[in-house]
This record gives sequence, C-alpha cells and structure tokens, in this order.
Amino acid sequence: MAMTQRPGADHCGIAAAMSVIDGKWKVSILWELDQCPRRFGELRRLVPGVSEKVLAAQLREMEMDGIVHREVYEEVPPRVEYSLTPLGQGLNTALEALGQWGAKNLLPVMA
Repeated sequence: MAMTQRPGADHCGIAAAMSVIDGKWKVSILWELDQCPRRFGELRRLVPGVSEKVLAAQLREMEMDGIVHREVYEEVPPRVEYSLTPLGQGLNTALEALGQWGAKNLLPVMA
C-alpha cells in the first residue's frame, strides 16, 4: 500500500516523513505498536491523554498512509488489532536515531 500524497510532501524527504508523523500522538502510537500488535482499548490506556476520537482518527490516517495495518477478526464480539506494516517498522527504525539525539542533547538540558 502506498502512502497518501500529502500537500507539500514532494519537495523533500524530511517534509514527506514529517507529514506522516504529524500529529501529537502518532509517534507514541508507533512506539506502542512496535512492541506488539495492540487492540484499540490497549492503545487508549498506553497513550495517556489521547481521546478516543483523536486516537481513532490518527489510527485511520496511519492506516491510509500504509504504516499501520488494521485486522478485524470475525468473532463475537468482534476483535480489531492494529500492527505496524513493514513501512511502519521502517519509520520506527528511522525515528530511533531522532530519539537518541533527543536523549543525548535535550534531556541533559531539561534536567
């Protein structure tokens, strides 16, 4: 699945990547999904402060961008799990370097 073309995202790779993770909660969602597939309620508990409406919207955007896979299990009651696609796993790998930079350069300043 290809990522959705976003306005202004075609000028540079950084802008394209940032357009995909644009949203207050997306990086936290990516982190949690990197650990293992999660159900909606689990994500809601693991990402404190996110509303149900915003979590649903951001998961939908991430699914449209091809970084999150939504699996619906035909059970009673229905069960839905979210997981990272290979594209999402690659994005998390790229974000690791950013996290390391933040830990090295920003955490000492904030302490």
